[in-house]
Amino acid sequence: MVQQTDKRPSVLRSIDWVTICLYLALLVFGWISVCGASYTYGDTDIFSLDSRSGMQIVWIGTSICLGFVILMIDDRFYNTFSYIIYGALLLLLFVTIFNPHQIKGSRSWLVLGPLRLQPAEFAKFATALALAKFMSTNYYSIYKIKDAMMTFAIILTPMIFIVLQRETGSALVYLSFLLMFYREGMPGSVLFTGVAAVVYFVVGIRYEDVMLLSTPTSVGKFVVLLLVQLFCSGMVSIYCRNRVGAWAMAGYCLGATLIALLFSVFVIPFDIVWVQLVISAAMIGWLLWQGLGSRLKQYYYIMLFAIGSMAFFYSADYVLNNVMEPHQRVRINVLLGLEEDLAGAGYNVHQSEIAIGSGGLEGKGFLNGTQTKLKFVPEQDTDFIFCTVGEEEGFLGSAGVLLLFLALILRLIHLSERQPFRYGRVYGYSVLSVFLFHVFINVGMVLGLTPVIGIPLPFFSYGGSSLWGFTLLLFIFLRIDASRKLVRS
Repeated sequence: MVQQTDKRPSVLRSIDWVTICLYLALLVFGWISVCGASYTYGDTDIFSLDSRSGMQIVWIGTSICLGFVILMIDDRFYNTFSYIIYGALLLLLFVTIFNPHQIKGSRSWLVLGPLRLQPAEFAKFATALALAKFMSTNYYSIYKIKDAMMTFAIILTPMIFIVLQRETGSALVYLSFLLMFYREGMPGSVLFTGVAAVVYFVVGIRYEDVMLLSTPTSVGKFVVLLLVQLFCSGMVSIYCRNRVGAWAMAGYCLGATLIALLFSVFVIPFDIVWVQLVISAAMIGWLLWQGLGSRLKQYYYIMLFAIGSMAFFYSADYVLNNVMEPHQRVRINVLLGLEEDLAGAGYNVHQSEIAIGSGGLEGKGFLNGTQTKLKFVPEQDTDFIFCTVGEEEGFLGSAGVLLLFLALILRLIHLSERQPFRYGRVYGYSVLSVFLFHVFINVGMVLGLTPVIGIPLPFFSYGGSSLWGFTLLLFIFLRIDASRKLVRS
C-alpha cells in the first residue's frame, strides 16, 4: 500500500533537473575533449564511427538512453534487489579473474566480439546499493563491531577480486566509500588516522635518506616519530579531556628529544631515533597506566594508535620495496621526487604538464593543441584527458570544468541530505564519494600531485564502460530522489 503526502508527481516532474543539466554539460564538454585528444591532422570527419570521437557519441547516446530506462523503473526495485545485483556483479568480477584476454597487462576486461566491458566499473553502483541496503536496516549501527566488519567486507570483497585482475587503480576507488561512513557516524578519529598514515608514508619515505644536521639520524624517521608523539598528546587533550596530562606528555617528549639532539650535535653523534623509540615506549606505558587508573577506554585507543602508527611506518618501507610491483614502486618514487624518470615512469606526467602549461590562460583553441595532436601524451583521451582541456581551453576552461564537477558534488550533497530515509542518503553519499575520488585523483595525477593509478575522469574519458558505470551510479540516485515525497507503508 502506498500513502502519499500530496498528489503523486510523475518521475519527469519530480526529477532533479539541475543535476540532469550538469550531467549533460559534462557529457558535451567531455565529447569535445575526446574529440580534441583523438583528432589527428588531416582527419576530415570527426563524427565517423571509425574515430574515437564518433564512437564516443555512440557511448553518450546509449548512456542517455540507459539513464532514461533507469528513471522509468520503480525505485523500490533497487532496494528489493540490492543484494542480488551485488551478488551478480561479484560473480562477474570473479569470472573475469580467469579471463584469457589481457589488455595492457590487466585481466579486467570482458571481450564480447567487438564489445569490451570492464565489470569493475559496474560493481561500484552494485556495492553502493548493497551498502545502502545493509546500513538502512533498523538494527544497524556503525559502532557495532559485527556491523562494521560486515560493511567493510562488502567493500573489500570486490576490491580483492579487482586486484586479482591486476587492476589496482580501479580497486583503490572503493576506498572512497569510507567518506560515506564518516557521514553516517564513523568517528572523525578514523579519518584522522587515515590522513596520519598518508603523512607518515610521504614524510618517512621521502626523507628517509636525508640526515638531520650533522647526526646519523634519518630526518624521515625523526619527524614521523615526533609527529606520533605530538598527535597522541593532542588526542589525550581532545578525547580524554586531560589537558594537563597532554601538555606534560608533549613537554617531556619535546624536551627529551631536544636534549638528545643537542647531545648528538655537540658531544657524541648518535642516532636520535633510538631515544625517540624509548620515549615512545614510555609514552605508551603512561597511556596504559592512565587507562587502568581512570578506566577510560579512550586511553587504550590512543595507545593502539601510537603502536599502530609506528608499526605502519616501519612496515611501509618493506611494502614499498618488497610487496609493490616495480612499476608501482617507480611511480611512487617519481611522485615523491626520489627519482626522475622522464623517459619512463615519469614520462606521462611530464608530457601532461607540458601540455597543460602550453595552454596558458585561454588555451590554443579547439583542435589546435600541439602536444595532444602530435600524440606526445600517452592515454591522452582516457586517463590523461584533462591535459587536453588544459592545452586547448587553457586555465579558464580547466577552471570551468572543475567548477562543473564542484557544482555536481555540491548538488549531490544537497540531494543526499534531503533524503527522508537512510537508504537514499547512504546511496547518495556513496555516489558523490566515488565521483569526488575519481575527480581528485585523476586531475591530481595529470598535474603530478597524486600517484598515477589509471582511473578515468567521469564523463570525460573515452570508453563505454566508465560512461555507463557513472550513468548508472548517478541516475539510480536520481530515481531514488524522485520518490522522496512518497511515504510508503
